[in-house]
Parts: sequence; C-alpha cells; structure tokens
Amino acid sequence: EFKMLIKKDSFKGSTIFFSSLFTFIMLNNLMGLYPYIFTCTSHMVMTLALSLPLWLSFMFYGWFKNTTHMFAHLVPQGAPSVLLPFLVIIESISNIIRPGTLAIRLTANMIAGHLLVTLLGNSGSSLSLSLLNILVFTQILLLILESAVAVIQS
Repeated sequence: EFKMLIKKDSFKGSTIFFSSLFTFIMLNNLMGLYPYIFTCTSHMVMTLALSLPLWLSFMFYGWFKNTTHMFAHLVPQGAPSVLLPFLVIIESISNIIRPGTLAIRLTANMIAGHLLVTLLGNSGSSLSLSLLNILVFTQILLLILESAVAVIQS
C-alpha cells in the first residue's frame, strides 16, 4: 500500500529509512528479552513517538498527492450504497485510531512476554531438580517464542 501511495519516483530513499527503523525497533525488542530490562518499546510514549509522526506524514502525503486513492480506501468494493456513509465514518475512525492501537499492541506484547519470562525465572529457586529441568526447558521455548515476537513486532 505504501508503494502505491508514494509512487516510484519518490520511493528511492525510503528503503534506508524503513530498514533503519526496523533495525532500531527490533534491537530494542530483543534487548527486552534480558531479565529486568524494560526497553523503550515497552513504554507507550516511545511507541507513539515512533508511530504517530510516520503515520501523520503518510496520511498528509497521501491526501495531498493521491486523493482519489485515499478516498477509494474509505469504501470497500461491493458495499451497498445505503451503507456508504456509515462505512466512510467507520473507516475514518479506524484510520485515526490506528497509531494508538499499534502502539498499544507493541507495548502490550513486549510487557507481557517480559513479565512471563521474569516471573517463571523467579520461581526457579524454590523448585526441585526435576521441576527445574522442566522450567529451564520451558524458559528456552518461551525465549524462542519471545524472540520471534520481538522480530515480528518490529
């Protein structure tokens, strides 16, 4: 969708920007896998500070440069004409709250995984040896899952 919005002639310099942003977020997410370290991506202010300017710039650029394409995204194809005003309102609200929902999702995923790894790790000192082996195996599986979540969320 971004390629359609930005056209080919002005898309040349954006690859380095998006790869840098991806790398920054991914490294911060992976740093959150260390126990007792909360990264900046697990704070709502930071995720909003990353998503809001990028979203606003794409919205302004799209509405000024490609207005018909932006209007086309407000109405799904094949929608009954009676529902069109309601669909435009719903899609507009959906587009407006998108940066907030994406920021909440990233924050919640980073905090949930971090807390789960930490809480399971803290219970290890009171377990027997056989349960400790199960806990270590579970922690390794959870760490692999959280690594995948950290990469996917970036």
